[in-house]
Amino acid sequence: MIEVRKLVKDFGPIRAVDGICFKVGKGEILGFLGPNGAGKSTTMKILTCFLPPTSGTAIVGEVDVRKDSLAVRRKVGYLPEGTPLYSDMDVLGFLRFVAEVRGFRGEEAAAAVDRVMASCRLERVRHQSIDTLSKGFRQRVGFAQAILHDPPVLILDEPTDGLDPNQKHEVRDLIKSMGKEKCIILSTHILEEVEAVCTRAIIIDRGRIVADETPEGLRRRSRQHGALQLLVEADGAAMENELAELDGVEKVTCEALDDSKLCRVRIYSSADSIPLQPVLDRLAGKKCPVREVTLLKGSLDEVFRSITRKEGAAA
Repeated sequence: MIEVRKLVKDFGPIRAVDGICFKVGKGEILGFLGPNGAGKSTTMKILTCFLPPTSGTAIVGEVDVRKDSLAVRRKVGYLPEGTPLYSDMDVLGFLRFVAEVRGFRGEEAAAAVDRVMASCRLERVRHQSIDTLSKGFRQRVGFAQAILHDPPVLILDEPTDGLDPNQKHEVRDLIKSMGKEKCIILSTHILEEVEAVCTRAIIIDRGRIVADETPEGLRRRSRQHGALQLLVEADGAAMENELAELDGVEKVTCEALDDSKLCRVRIYSSADSIPLQPVLDRLAGKKCPVREVTLLKGSLDEVFRSITRKEGAAA
C-alpha cells in the first residue's frame, strides 16, 4: 500500500529526510518513532502530498506522490500534528463540510457523518462550536475527518495527543480494528502506544532509519531483556558478590529500597535467560527470603534512547 523509495527532503542547507526506504502493507500498523526533529512529520507530509520531496518518491496505493497528488489524497486519511480545524464551525457543520469536499452528497454524506460521529463518540458535542471543545474532543474531531471517507491508508501524527486514558484506550481500539483492513502509519512519542497498537516500528533519527522491527524485536535489544529481577530481604552489597559467582551470570545490580529491608536485585546474563533455581538455592542457603521474582521483558524506552543517542553521537 505504501512504498517509500530513497526519499530525500531538504530545507535549504538542512536535510530533514535522508534517503529513507520502507514498505507498509495492508493489515500493518506501523509506529513511526524518533526524537523531535528526526524527520517523522516531514515524511508524513510528503506521503500525504502536503510537501514535495527533493528527490526520491513514494508510492501510495499504486499512485506516485510526484505524479498525481489528488489521487493519493483520495486514498489517504490524514490527521496532522496539532489537529488543524475550522474553529468557528460546529462539529456537525465541519464534518458535513469535509464530507462535501470528499465528494459525498445527500444521504451518503449524512450516513458517513453519522458513522464517524458514532465511531469517535462525538454525538453529545455535535452542535458545539469547535473553539469551545476540550483538546481531547478536538483531537477526536480531527480523527473523525481523517476516517470519514473510509480510506485504505491512514496516516496519523500523534493521534492520541491530549486524550485522557479512557479516550486513548478507545482510539487505540479503533486503530487496531481498522488496522485489519487498512494500512496505517502513526507517529507517537508514547512508546507504550507502540506496544499496545503497532505490528511494526521504525525508528528514524536525523532523517535516517536506524531500526525497523516488531515491537517485540526491539524489546529484545534491551539490556534488560531476559534479566531476572528479585525483591529480597538481604544486604545488597553481599548479594551482589554471592550471585555474581553463579554460572552464566554476567552482571548483578542491587538497589536498597527506601524505608525497607528489601533490596531490588537484577541479574543479567549474556545468554537468553538465567536459570532461576540456582539463584533461589543460593539465596535460600544464605537465609535471604525472596518476596518477588520477575522475568524482565525489556524496555522500549531504553532501546529508543540507546539507538538515537548512538546515532546522534556518530553523526
